[in-house]
Amino acid sequence: MRTLFFGTPSFAVPSLDALADTTEVVGVVCQPDKPTGRGLTLTAPPVKVRATERGLTVVQPTKLRTGEFAAWVKAQGAELALVAAYGRILPGPVLEATAKGFVNVHASLLPKYRGAAPITWAVVNGESETGITLMLLDEGMDTGDMLDVARTPIGPDETAGEVSERLSLLGAKLVRQRLAAFARGELTRVPQNGAEASLAPPLAKKDGLIDWSASARRIHDRVRGMSPWPGAFSYLSGKTVKVHATRCPELTREVSSLPGTVVVADKSRVLVACGILGRETVDLLRVQLEGKKPVSASEWVSGRGVHEGDRLGG
Repeated sequence: MRTLFFGTPSFAVPSLDALADTTEVVGVVCQPDKPTGRGLTLTAPPVKVRATERGLTVVQPTKLRTGEFAAWVKAQGAELALVAAYGRILPGPVLEATAKGFVNVHASLLPKYRGAAPITWAVVNGESETGITLMLLDEGMDTGDMLDVARTPIGPDETAGEVSERLSLLGAKLVRQRLAAFARGELTRVPQNGAEASLAPPLAKKDGLIDWSASARRIHDRVRGMSPWPGAFSYLSGKTVKVHATRCPELTREVSSLPGTVVVADKSRVLVACGILGRETVDLLRVQLEGKKPVSASEWVSGRGVHEGDRLGG
């Protein structure tokens, strides 16, 4: 079976391997190289790197709606295309340019978390389960018919990065097991229930800002959900403090403190008051001061970077 693959980040690499191991991949489409690092070195995306290693043809279009790209897709003679975290919305003429359509590896249990960042928002919202939905693309935002689903739990302390690694492999497994069955017409198309839909919008750096008036659990979920990017953060004395890891101790204070107040700062822990009344606390485990390397909370205290009574926040 002749196929095309659309994908860009490392999440998509296992799905590319699965497709290349089971079909004839006649082209790989990914986003253009981007400048990265302090030196802004032009860097190829992980899918391009892997495709090149496998000797596959790679194209990186900058425009998808001119008609030229749709013509290219059609000229490849692919029976179907597989999409995994490509990062751009494909227009109708492109979606119609293969015989059996475009199958998407979406990292949520649709119709929940349609959009660009389903893993992060599932963790931020404290979901206990997520998964991969194999689905057909249409011109909507992840609104097409579902073909199959694979589920996995989300641990209470797992980060979005850790969940993403597992889902990446789960998606590739589903491609190996079910894509050929779809091509043979053996999978039932299940329409999504739009009334149950939720959105997972693209991430911005501001999404990592910690609201100390939220509950300890909500703060903990945001910290792990924003890891590794864009990262959770707050401010202390006007400077940014990135919060890399937290814990939710079971502690209710009898005397309330203003949310964001450091109530304990010693060699064993840094506890910050949170919740609307400041009666909950969240345990900061690892932080990074502006312009510095990440350190443990105890190192932060030993370096006199934080004291009891300090207040984190905007």
